[in-house]
Amino acid sequence: MRLGVLVSGRGSNLEAILDAGLEVVLVISNRAGVPALDIATRRGVPAKVIRRADHADAGARDRGIGTALAEAGVELAVLAGYDQVLQPSYFAAFGGRTINVHPSLLPAHGGRGMYGLAVHRSVLAAGDPVTGVTVHEVTADLDGGPILAQSRVPVASDDHAESLAGRVLAEEHRLLVATIRSLS
Repeated sequence: MRLGVLVSGRGSNLEAILDAGLEVVLVISNRAGVPALDIATRRGVPAKVIRRADHADAGARDRGIGTALAEAGVELAVLAGYDQVLQPSYFAAFGGRTINVHPSLLPAHGGRGMYGLAVHRSVLAAGDPVTGVTVHEVTADLDGGPILAQSRVPVASDDHAESLAGRVLAEEHRLLVATIRSLS
């Protein structure tokens, strides 16, 4: 299956996908100069930067992202640490399937503002004894698409956002790769 991977930062999920031998044909970032782009370059994967600032609005940017994926022959788009909400124009331009990995057990700790350490801080503030990872279909409903897979990660009594994030990230890598393989 030909994958397109959307990234915004460090690229650890991208690296896990590549390490698993899955076929990534295009990486798209909404930010220039992020480590994920260096990973793509080192691994010989074509990469593009498609920034909001270079387009009239977010809809135009997302149409450009969808078009780039379609032109590359992508069959499955993977949001791997991508920190933007995709506009309807994306779905109009890219007819393939899109999935996301989220660092909690959705629907808990999902929605606007729930990415990165904010998710883990929310889990800790709620006193949840367990958190986890969700891989889900991407729809216009933020973090509300059908769930494809979930995995639980216990919250330790001495956890802080960073320690919890580290354990959840390791599980993200495993579950994302397993889910992509199951969709092939």
